[in-house]
Amino acid sequence: MPAESTPEPGIPGESGTSAPRRRAKGRRRKTRSTRRKALLITAWTAAGIVVLGGTGAGYVYFKLNNNLKSVDINQALGTDRPTKVDNGSENILVLGSDTRSGSNKKLGGGTDDGSARSDTAMIVHVYKGHKKASVVSMPRDTLIDRPECTDTKGVTHDAASGVMFNEAYSTGGAACTVKTVESLTGLRMDHYLEVDFAGFEKLINELGGVPITTTKDIKDADSHLNLKAGSHTLNGQQALGLVRTRHGVGDGSDLGRIQLQQAFIKALVNQVKHIGVLSSPKKLYDLANTATKAVTTDSDIGSVTDLASFANGLKGISSSNMNMVTMPVQYDPANANRVIVEKAKARLVWDALKNDRPIPASATKGTATGDAKGVVTAS
Repeated sequence: MPAESTPEPGIPGESGTSAPRRRAKGRRRKTRSTRRKALLITAWTAAGIVVLGGTGAGYVYFKLNNNLKSVDINQALGTDRPTKVDNGSENILVLGSDTRSGSNKKLGGGTDDGSARSDTAMIVHVYKGHKKASVVSMPRDTLIDRPECTDTKGVTHDAASGVMFNEAYSTGGAACTVKTVESLTGLRMDHYLEVDFAGFEKLINELGGVPITTTKDIKDADSHLNLKAGSHTLNGQQALGLVRTRHGVGDGSDLGRIQLQQAFIKALVNQVKHIGVLSSPKKLYDLANTATKAVTTDSDIGSVTDLASFANGLKGISSSNMNMVTMPVQYDPANANRVIVEKAKARLVWDALKNDRPIPASATKGTATGDAKGVVTAS
């Protein structure tokens, strides 16, 4: 976004815009358009990491800025954290939140008592140069030892042993989740990004859907998903059903759902690439407006300008340069509905990321998978 620009009151593309429009041609128009369209980060979901186009100044800037919600993770966690590794890489914790209150109630699945869980969690490691990334999904059903943590309201929560991973979020929100991830991995999380169910659904609809191909039928009454084998362009409701389904594919576990999520994220990243050629300022504004309403970030990227700068550094990462794995786990012998960390193999993952190296294939060989790989691919 340029340092100096003429404010354009109103929403771009609608009546009321009083500032003169620039009508450059050919190559110069493309360059000027690129300068005026800041990239905004939304979700990689259950979501996941998605880069969108934003636009405008003046009213538009303040409107989008007021949409954003942020949490001060650094203040809540203090200094008792892993040391930040200064090698040009970044670690981003991305959550898909399962808050069953407000507009999320109608989406169904699980409780509707207003409680919150981290339905999806991923560590996104962006390598030096910001051309490649590794994404490590954290199964929500993993039994872990949660450390003592202080939430962003200043309330301290006692440590707990043998609890599910997503219990950290329901106990202490973003701060306790970051604390738990850093305790498990030994990695410093540089940023935090969260998207909720309702925002995710709206975002997919604003994108015009996401093309995927299924190699077999997927039917799951719990997630309201019914797809025949073949090509589909998923709308928001269908996409939400896909990233939440677990009974319609694979072994019916959370691990199978993670494999579907990872495939969908790649399809979503491919679809987002088309945003760069959109010519409608109104369309870009609608996308940015939906995206900024859908996310919660850490306070370091809690403004439109900071978020745009951060996202601009990620725009060179294509789906073909994303290595997606699941934290090495095995099914718990005492409870087939839970998994436990394979600590030795997991250490190979965390050491690789800490040293900004690719995750070795040996780190995930022989671990539990969910048996849903290849069921969904990007069209």
